[in-house]
Amino acid sequence: MGGSAKKEASYADVLNAPPNKIAEIIHGELVLSPRPAGPHTAAATALTGEIGPPFNRGRGGPGGWIILAEPELHLDRDVLVPDLAGWRRETMPVVANEPYFQIRPDWICEVLSPSTERYDRAAKVALYAAAGVAHAWLVNPLQRTLEILRLSSATPGEWSAIGVHRDEAKVRAEPFQAVELDLSILWRDVQL
Repeated sequence: MGGSAKKEASYADVLNAPPNKIAEIIHGELVLSPRPAGPHTAAATALTGEIGPPFNRGRGGPGGWIILAEPELHLDRDVLVPDLAGWRRETMPVVANEPYFQIRPDWICEVLSPSTERYDRAAKVALYAAAGVAHAWLVNPLQRTLEILRLSSATPGEWSAIGVHRDEAKVRAEPFQAVELDLSILWRDVQL
């Protein structure tokens, strides 16, 4: 006899998740993750502080973006919460008064941690590509790396690896290459 079919998660499952968890629906499955730990939070906050002023506000850079921390994205049947997401103002000129976003971002950043890397690196990155997100960054504060991915123009729904940078590298990482990013700032407050 075959096993019973697994019930597909619904948005009600996300809303009823424990408040100390991040709830996502990935390929129909409810995935609960712990709130980010110290290294994860420090790196995400530092990155926001570096790219926010020149791109979100236009201070010391070109502006033209809306960059948000932990937005809830509804991409087809999946509910995803990247650590950071950015929309070019042509894509999303203002933030609507809604509890979640249905407009796909132009850039996402996942800060990898031992408890979330398995989903972030595989299932979530693939779903972002399928939704047409043009750029993805994977930041690992414990390994001190930044991986840069661009949506492939040759193969729809797949990523092209642009580069992996580490430690104290200074990089111009697309789509924010107008400003040099000093990676050491992302790990400065992280104790290994």
